[in-house]
Amino acid sequence: MKNMTLRKMAQACGGVLREAGTDADAPVTALVTDSRKAGEGCVFAAIRGARADGHKFIPDVFAKGALGAICEEEPESPAGSYILVGSTGQALKDIAEVYLRSLDIPVVGITGSVGKTSTKEAVASVLSQKYIVGKNEGNFNNELGLPLTVFSLPDDAQIAVLEMGISDFGEMHRLAKIARPDVCVMTNIGTCHLEFLGDRDGVLRAKSEIFDFLGPDGRVILNGDDDKLAGIREVKGIKPVFYGLRGDQGAALQVKAEDIRDLGLEGTKCRICWEGGSAEVHIPKPGEHMVSNALAAAAAGLSMGLSPEQIRAGVESLGSVSGRFNMIRTERYTLIDDCYNANPMSMKASLESLGGVQGRRTAVLGDMGELGKDEVFYHEETGRVAGRCGLSLLVTIGTLAASIGEKAKEEDPALCHVHFDTVDEFLAQREDLFKDGDTVLIKASHFMHFERIVEEMR
Repeated sequence: MKNMTLRKMAQACGGVLREAGTDADAPVTALVTDSRKAGEGCVFAAIRGARADGHKFIPDVFAKGALGAICEEEPESPAGSYILVGSTGQALKDIAEVYLRSLDIPVVGITGSVGKTSTKEAVASVLSQKYIVGKNEGNFNNELGLPLTVFSLPDDAQIAVLEMGISDFGEMHRLAKIARPDVCVMTNIGTCHLEFLGDRDGVLRAKSEIFDFLGPDGRVILNGDDDKLAGIREVKGIKPVFYGLRGDQGAALQVKAEDIRDLGLEGTKCRICWEGGSAEVHIPKPGEHMVSNALAAAAAGLSMGLSPEQIRAGVESLGSVSGRFNMIRTERYTLIDDCYNANPMSMKASLESLGGVQGRRTAVLGDMGELGKDEVFYHEETGRVAGRCGLSLLVTIGTLAASIGEKAKEEDPALCHVHFDTVDEFLAQREDLFKDGDTVLIKASHFMHFERIVEEMR
């Protein structure tokens, strides 16, 4: 962090500053919520979690040299200054909003139902060819993670690329208030979090809260292949830039891909085109959805003044992210670790990405969460897709995933399908299921903990 003090933090969040032994005007080096990461000059924010209350660790962080604490109750015999607030979580959001604006750097905000993280990585990779980029790490994209991301931006960052994820109405409004993006990128409107958002129109309304704090000079970048997004003609008087492969609802694509060549697991080659220019690129990760992500990154790069060569270099240097179609080659298998999360849209995209795979294609699929009253229907629809992908083996795990296998077998009666109720049951028998040389897609919602499968099989 830079140019931030405990006193400035108190002013930003409206808290009561109690000075006791440490200098409230000394520079703060970091703001942390994990006492294990506390050190000299940091400020510790005490969060009450499901398993631990951060207030218990305030003495420990002061012993490690912390400059101060943010807390909801008076510490006993505090060894340093602290800010007393009504809600530590709200205080973090308030401070993050003030701190990010003090950095005075452009912000690219990214949201959507599927592909947020992959698109964020692609955008950051492209923009890093010209700028020093700060971005979310891991899944720090919610009302706690976004403030922590802001606090951890490099001191010399010239641009911030911020992924924002939600599950209910109002959340995006609060995230957008922190980020106040200059460029808004929306990947798609899918069937996720329907338990809270109702239907895709509800998803669109909730995601569109990202525009609430967009200024008159802002830019909007939308996936023109998505029927809900393609119907948006203007946002606060701003005409969107559409990217995509086909276009829907009559959306004219300003950034598109031509001469697409599928290289299987080695990715895709294509030419990214826009008015007045183009770039031949090799997208190093497979799947049509990765082409879409690269187009979003190119559109963001163009909006920030990058050259065709910089866009090409950024797309081609895109790396892998654990849990998101990350390929792991072992002595026996090629594992596709896509187990961070899942919804019907992302499951379909991952299954279709197996199309260019040589040899046996296999998949281990699990339950998808937060799909509301139609959850069985969405699992059955996923099964129909799986049954059309030429799989040699389909393993399903979990109560809802059983219907994936049933519908897959209806589509492809020759498909070998094996079902397990739990991950433990699968792991006990997995050696008998796969053959040397198999490509294995591993995907489910995060609560299924399929990362255990990845670790065992690798």
